[in-house]
Amino acid sequence: MKPALLMIATLLAGPALAETHEVAMYTRNDRGPMIYEPDFLRIQPGDSVRFVPVQRSHNAATIDGMIPAGAQPFKGNINEDFTVTLTEPGIYGVKCSPHYMMGMVMLIAVGDAGNPVFPDDLPPRARQRFDQIMAAQQ
Repeated sequence: MKPALLMIATLLAGPALAETHEVAMYTRNDRGPMIYEPDFLRIQPGDSVRFVPVQRSHNAATIDGMIPAGAQPFKGNINEDFTVTLTEPGIYGVKCSPHYMMGMVMLIAVGDAGNPVFPDDLPPRARQRFDQIMAAQQ
């Protein structure tokens, strides 16, 4: 086999390349206040999520009790363009630390993920936003 064909065959036979998914963070957009866009992602283990503060004063952090067993929590700094690679299958709950009480949350489903388990101590607006996110997935 010629070297060029061998290289192409090797690339095609290898594992799929991981993807990077982008999430914009807004104070307000056409969907309302305190929004991640998109607010739900379905990705594969090994994919990355890049959080981009389109408007200032936002970050992305995991919610206590809303990450898969064995997963590492993450927390970006305010106004930081932040990328995280997620390897553990399951549901990740994500919040904007300063706007959590205002309902700025999102869900990331990695691999074969079941339904999320919501902690009892979720702020009411966060719970309302999660309900909206889940209803949109039906």
